Amino acid sequence: MTITSRRTLLLILLSTLMSACASNDIYRSQFSTCTVAAEQSCESHSIQLHNVATKKEFLLGIVEIDDQGQLRNRMQMDELISKLETTAAKESLLINVFVHGWHHNAKPGDPNIDSFKENLAQLSEIENALHKQPRKVVGVYIGWRGESIDLPFLNDLTFWDRKNTAQKVGQFGMAEILLRLEQIRNVKNTQRPQLKSRLVIVGHSFGGAAVYHATAQILADRFIDSRNDKNFIDTAKGFGDLVVLLNPAFEALSYAPLYDLAQSRCSYFDNQQPRLVVLTSEADDATKYLFPLGRSLSTLFETYGTIERNECKRPLNYSEGVADRNTVGHFEPLLTHELRPASVVQAAAYNKVRNIWSQQQVGGTMQFGSTELVSLDRTAVRNPYLNVKVDASLMANHNDVFRKEIMEFVRMLTVLSSNDE
Repeated sequence: MTITSRRTLLLILLSTLMSACASNDIYRSQFSTCTVAAEQSCESHSIQLHNVATKKEFLLGIVEIDDQGQLRNRMQMDELISKLETTAAKESLLINVFVHGWHHNAKPGDPNIDSFKENLAQLSEIENALHKQPRKVVGVYIGWRGESIDLPFLNDLTFWDRKNTAQKVGQFGMAEILLRLEQIRNVKNTQRPQLKSRLVIVGHSFGGAAVYHATAQILADRFIDSRNDKNFIDTAKGFGDLVVLLNPAFEALSYAPLYDLAQSRCSYFDNQQPRLVVLTSEADDATKYLFPLGRSLSTLFETYGTIERNECKRPLNYSEGVADRNTVGHFEPLLTHELRPASVVQAAAYNKVRNIWSQQQVGGTMQFGSTELVSLDRTAVRNPYLNVKVDASLMANHNDVFRKEIMEFVRMLTVLSSNDE
């Protein structure tokens, strides 16, 4: 091949890559509130009111973050926060945050957005069934550039590039958004409303990694709760009311300090609620095989030791190197539960979910509608941090997180964490 031919081929390849790059522009450029109707889809609006005057009504806000972890437009977030502050002055809120993962973004028509809206509508229906004066259901979809190349097959090579971006997203812009949402919750709850406002955060894939990077240190701080005026031992607190990570793509070694923290308590109060729940499908090949392959190369020159613990007479022994090369949901020593199909399917008992959780037994099984949560008997009863292996029949692959059984389980956890203590 001649030099000219090589240059031509290189130019063609570069041109193909450039044309395949995913959009780096803001998708929701209008920041005013738009009411969705048959004649008005509101796709360019970052604040949308859905199903008005029905039992499925909810408010959806979309906030976008760029590849460097910066807000694409601060006014987009500010307008949403202002809207929620105004709404919270009149009624309690049930705020649900969703952070998408690999191959997704805030583009109108993204399937994650559509599935999130469907889940919000069902949550609103549940709130109306449980309470005479239900909380206003609010959804906040945090969009980032989960896809850097649009070309099929070639976009599978972006796994590590997007992993690094997700870490930036979690460490910078997302942390501010989540803290501002929690502030709205806290301010409202000082007014002693009939029902307290609640905040639940869900992250998928690299979105789960971003959420974890944004909240891990805060979770540790609130678990210990070492404020100056404290004169009693209380339940372990969390970020907002609940953090749920679905097939998260981050290292088990990053989770190990929180696992140690939870294991250091030999027992929990009867009213202790879950604060962090990790759900990983045993059939998630992306985090099970692709992740360790890349980590094996990037950790080639790291040095590791062996961890040996026996907190509260619960032996734990593992290699730091293995933990650093595998994701949190595929590292057997740190798993606490399994989620599997229920042997006898029952209707989701949202009004009894607190009893289901509080009455759990050592090594026992709790039924949550169509699923069963089985303890592996490695942690104390009512440990607020759960690392759960999900049966492949409930979550068939990396992206199968909006399946009805999984969403039902997450909604039951949401209702559990939303009960007033």
